[in-house]
Amino acid sequence: MALSSRTAARPPRPTVELEVVAVAHVSPQLVRVTLGGEGFAQFEDRPETDKYVKLKFTTPAPESLPVTRTYTVRRVDHDARTLDIDFVVHGDEGLAGPWAARARVGDRLSLMGPGGGYSPDPSADAHVFAGDLSALPAIAAALEALESAKPDARGHVVIEVDAETAIVPLPAPNAVQVEWIVDPAHDVEALAAVLGQLDWPEGTVQVFAHGERESMKTVRRVLFDERGLDRAHVSLSGYWARGRTEDRFQAEKREPIGKIL
Repeated sequence: MALSSRTAARPPRPTVELEVVAVAHVSPQLVRVTLGGEGFAQFEDRPETDKYVKLKFTTPAPESLPVTRTYTVRRVDHDARTLDIDFVVHGDEGLAGPWAARARVGDRLSLMGPGGGYSPDPSADAHVFAGDLSALPAIAAALEALESAKPDARGHVVIEVDAETAIVPLPAPNAVQVEWIVDPAHDVEALAAVLGQLDWPEGTVQVFAHGERESMKTVRRVLFDERGLDRAHVSLSGYWARGRTEDRFQAEKREPIGKIL
């Protein structure tokens, strides 16, 4: 799913050429493309659960300009030598979503990366995850890692979607409660309102909150102004901004409107 970079700028990584080996519709809104092939040998994996890659596309003719789109890696399977990327689809809107919706086995895709910045800390007393569909791959990967490292982990997950059909199974440790918010209007206060009303866990709480930029600004208020959390225990970022292309969204990260932390 399209998102923003969460780490400091690095020299560009080499381009990895992969091919589509499978396509699955996780929900009407979500398409999972599995990539592999000989190019997988050049993919340098990272341990973070929010790792992301820059996918290379070309804009439609007559411009035909090279562009990149940033997506979370949902899962890497080293035995199968594949990686999964989940794409949110909105009909013909955008570049990456329509490509994923039409992808077929044998299609080629180039990417750079991955980068990454977050993994769940098993030593934390509890975990809170919040986001929308763009954050679902990273949250799902974090829950899988947490369940493996600490099956008795405690916490809460809040995910905002625009329709019931977007709700998908989300395995998590038994003591982690998963809550879905169905809000077709995408109220920027929706996630913050739920987080503000939570029976907040005691002890050190590690938070992962990523999603639409303006929504994350309201979440920031709850986490720091109301909950008084230490920034060292919070991963907070805007993955996208409503009404903005990714190119404009990335440019605004250098402007006051694009600042979250």
